[in-house]
Amino acid sequence: MAGMNGLYQSGDWKAEKHVPVIEVEDTVKKGVPVTVTVGIGKQIAHPNTTAHHISRIELYFLPEGDKFPYQLGSFEFTAHGASAQGPDTSGVYTVPAAAVNFQTERPGTLIANAYCNIHGLWENSKDIHVE
Repeated sequence: MAGMNGLYQSGDWKAEKHVPVIEVEDTVKKGVPVTVTVGIGKQIAHPNTTAHHISRIELYFLPEGDKFPYQLGSFEFTAHGASAQGPDTSGVYTVPAAAVNFQTERPGTLIANAYCNIHGLWENSKDIHVE
């Protein structure tokens, strides 16, 4: 299934290795910072090689009733095994996962997108409630 006229692809992260996994409590306290983690390959490992890797994850929050989301973070993963000796020779690989702290006074939806250099943009979302 693809959204935004085919720009973004989505799926069940338990069955598709490209889908970002958003981890945060379902209900957060109003105005209290909460940690959100987002990553790739929680259930099925995604390749992390010079030729095939996740290079970026972006995380947004869309409060209920707002027209546009707020960007919470943009994370680049730049070590994919390459060195002066060639592809996959360094043994250094960035793991595509990140954490961000944020707070909100309104419920809404967290939206994550990830970019695979071979298979394009993938997205996922998670609703959060506020008490």
